[in-house]
Amino acid sequence: MLLAIDVGNTNIVLGVYDEELVSTGRLSTNINETDEEYAMKIHSFLSLHKALNIDGAIISSVVPALIGTLKKAVKFVTGISPLVVGPGIKTGLPIKIDDPAQLGADLAVGAVAAKAKYPCPVIIFDLGTATTGSVVNGKGEFIGGIITAGVNTSINALSTKTALLPQIDISAPKKVIGTNSIDSMRSGAVIGTAAMLDGFVERFEEELGEKASVVVTGGLGREIARACKHSMVYDKDLLIDGLKIIYDKNKEQE
Repeated sequence: MLLAIDVGNTNIVLGVYDEELVSTGRLSTNINETDEEYAMKIHSFLSLHKALNIDGAIISSVVPALIGTLKKAVKFVTGISPLVVGPGIKTGLPIKIDDPAQLGADLAVGAVAAKAKYPCPVIIFDLGTATTGSVVNGKGEFIGGIITAGVNTSINALSTKTALLPQIDISAPKKVIGTNSIDSMRSGAVIGTAAMLDGFVERFEEELGEKASVVVTGGLGREIARACKHSMVYDKDLLIDGLKIIYDKNKEQE
């Protein structure tokens, strides 16, 4: 069995593969926790899903401070030194940006999975702490994208910096034109983000010169994708699948 770990700024997603994905779970990202604390949480997750016979592991992280901690935690639990997505790891993804070393591990992993699972060109939107949009062209090359504030990040900033606007749950309002503060905020957050994604799809396709597949992932992806006018596939396991693909490519090299 393979243990795949995707570390985001807010959540850590765990996935276990036995050829196919058999279980997933989430932990909170906390840079102050020790390797032993994470080891106990990982062990509990694996025990809960009856998946203690792990014989491979891979980690992708956008939080550099946690890489060493999680490597030790995985080693404690499984006895295995995990692969870490970064320099020297084979991805099979040609990266055509100004400085390929600047590409975040999460963007690379998502693009690897999207390229394998959907027709190219493909646009990938990942809605987490940040909202990212990545573009893989018809040749299967990563050519760039966009990064902006995530939905919850924007809402938190709005409620923190204003005296009268509350924290809200992220759900689509019944109407775009809100008739109270909460529905107006929901419209701004959900419909506003959906409109932004629709706009980026149009502009990306103009620059590509052709239509593209569009994939949405991330914790808020399903709610936002439903509000978009363009056809979009919601794929909650995209990054975990990408880690499995990258792990397999690197095992083949051994």
